[in-house]
Amino acid sequence: MIENRNLSKLDDLLVSVDQGLRTVFGRPLTTGRSNPARIMAEGELDDAQAGVSRGLMRVNHAGEVAAQGLYQGQAVTARLPHVRRTMEQAAQEENDHLAWCEDRVRELGGRPSLLGPFWYAGSFMIGALAGATGDKWSLGFVAETERQVGDHLGDHLYRLPADDHRSRAIVEQMREDEARHATAAVQSGGAPLPRVVRRLMGLGSKVMTTLAYRI
Repeated sequence: MIENRNLSKLDDLLVSVDQGLRTVFGRPLTTGRSNPARIMAEGELDDAQAGVSRGLMRVNHAGEVAAQGLYQGQAVTARLPHVRRTMEQAAQEENDHLAWCEDRVRELGGRPSLLGPFWYAGSFMIGALAGATGDKWSLGFVAETERQVGDHLGDHLYRLPADDHRSRAIVEQMREDEARHATAAVQSGGAPLPRVVRRLMGLGSKVMTTLAYRI
């Protein structure tokens, strides 16, 4: 995370470009937390079960790519310093999720979604637009995004094979973090979003998860 100092709008944009390149093509900067799967033994998965886990963890990775785009876009247009810091801290913790999910996808013999650049770019624009509407709406967008992600992760825990202990450990930690990010966004002044916006967000998320599962 960038140290708290005065940055110009150009500096902010360059930082976002760097973060985007790291997110899509490189290795993101993380908090250094250990992968929750590290201490879990690999379960016995048949080909079908491994395929389910691979697809779900690819979806989770794609969601974290999108989360980075959202947070970076919102940070660029945030008006208040504490809001920007909230976005940047959450983004770095989401980078942990990004790294963990990629590691797990590759352990399962898969690869991340080929549409990563699209997920990032589209989400960055949405995040920047949300930030431009005002900090309370931007934070409200974060809270609603994290709530919906938490719902998806709960569904994934239900769908993951019972013996896939490593994927489950990652998803459980992710869900815990997302809930904390949602709470932090509300406590920082996030406003509830209109119902129509929440529904559109849900539809967009469904499109992404459907495509990322296979592509």
